[in-house]
Amino acid sequence: MSTLVQRRHEIELPKRILIGTDVVNEVGNTIRQLDLGSNAIIITGPHVYQKYHNLLEESLERSKIEYNFVIVKSSTADDAEHALEEARAYKPSVVIGFGGGKSIDIAKYVAFKLGVEMVSVPTAASHDGIASPFASIKGVNGPVSMKVKPPIAIIADTRIIAEAPSRLLRAGSGDLIAKLTAVRDWKLAHKLKGEYYGEYAASLALLSARHVIRYAITIRRGGIEAAHIVVEGLISSGVAMCIAGSTRPASGSEHLFSHALDMIAPKPALHGEQVAIGTIMMMYLHGGPWKRIRRILRKIGLPTTARELGIKDEYIIKALTIAHRVRPERYTILGESGLTWEAAERIARITGVID
Repeated sequence: MSTLVQRRHEIELPKRILIGTDVVNEVGNTIRQLDLGSNAIIITGPHVYQKYHNLLEESLERSKIEYNFVIVKSSTADDAEHALEEARAYKPSVVIGFGGGKSIDIAKYVAFKLGVEMVSVPTAASHDGIASPFASIKGVNGPVSMKVKPPIAIIADTRIIAEAPSRLLRAGSGDLIAKLTAVRDWKLAHKLKGEYYGEYAASLALLSARHVIRYAITIRRGGIEAAHIVVEGLISSGVAMCIAGSTRPASGSEHLFSHALDMIAPKPALHGEQVAIGTIMMMYLHGGPWKRIRRILRKIGLPTTARELGIKDEYIIKALTIAHRVRPERYTILGESGLTWEAAERIARITGVID
């Protein structure tokens, strides 16, 4: 097989994307228009259920769609299986993921297992899982990225998203800026390992990163406009993964570092915050403009040091030394043998991540 073209490359994309204020009212109508049946299972978290369930219920009831809620508190394998059991008993024609990353990931997993379509209704813009064809489920040895179908529809209500803590919106920006090193890692794997590389998917992922960089000050201020900007970028990144058929355009060594932190740090920070700091260090390893990345992150209001992240220096260093083992099949700038403790500490100090 050529390293430039995949022999078989099937692309599944969302059929409908709605972004704007009060579009949560369109969920029921969208399900009807896409002919997704009349009984929905809604996977959501306790906070989102308490605050917004009535808005979703009103939309579904207007369209005469029956529904049932499954409340999930995390995205562990146990929670995912429990949600699947509850959903299977209900026999839904469509699954709705209503909430943040955890709810949407489990909804994608459940819909895939049941063989039905999934509608993504994010209430926060903290990472690009809202539109991707992958579900991140936490296993014993860290998160497992499962290939599933992408949401058939994404309905992003910017009024609701803007009401979420501004830290989540900034974290979503961090996840998008991470594409700058993810694409470099993908190119490196193509050059050294002959891995398939898709120029269009890579360009789309980079466009989403540049999009948030351009509006850094607006994002820092928060509000509906900022929510719109970040959501567009996250959806664009998700579509890039659909086109690539893998998470390669969106996830590289900076994500491996974040996953490693999740495994060892007593209190990990937000995913987007961790990958943002990972991007600084991985850009240094790539010989790229890491100081510019650090300035942009500060401009947005993202943490750029371990102290700001709330994680001790030793966990940063340890995560750098084990990151290459998180997904050994994924070649990145970390190489196959990873970093020594001394090299990891040096990188973290040079980039200012640790004192």
